[in-house]
Amino acid sequence: MKPTRVSTLVVVTVVCAAVTWLALRSVYQHLPPLPWTGVPALLVAALAEAWTGRDLRARIAGRRGLKPAAPLFVSRMVALAKASSLAAAIIAGLAAGFDIYLSGTLNASVPRQDAVTAVVTFVAAILLMCAALFLEYSCRVPEGPDRDQ
Repeated sequence: MKPTRVSTLVVVTVVCAAVTWLALRSVYQHLPPLPWTGVPALLVAALAEAWTGRDLRARIAGRRGLKPAAPLFVSRMVALAKASSLAAAIIAGLAAGFDIYLSGTLNASVPRQDAVTAVVTFVAAILLMCAALFLEYSCRVPEGPDRDQ
């Protein structure tokens, strides 16, 4: 399995933003206001993945006093990291699409509130993406002199 590339996540984000912008041109008037409830979930997931990455990195490095990480657990964390980084890229793209679409109508209260919600959602999704990439990076076996190349 190859590491997730940041460029892949950027492409996914840009494509989702463009598709969202195009879709909103015809359906925004029929949508309810954007909920802000996704933001805490994204932030909790980002915090959990960053904390797990920190812990796993220490356990894989073999620091004293820590139990070694089980290989199956590490592989599950890699799968979680890859999935959540891609999901975060999609969510960031959706939020960016909302922001791009709403940037011209910020003088009305509902579009302004939706734009603020979309900006905060975008930031939370980027934080989750970074935490997921850190978790994936933390699951790598460190290079050492005794490792066969």
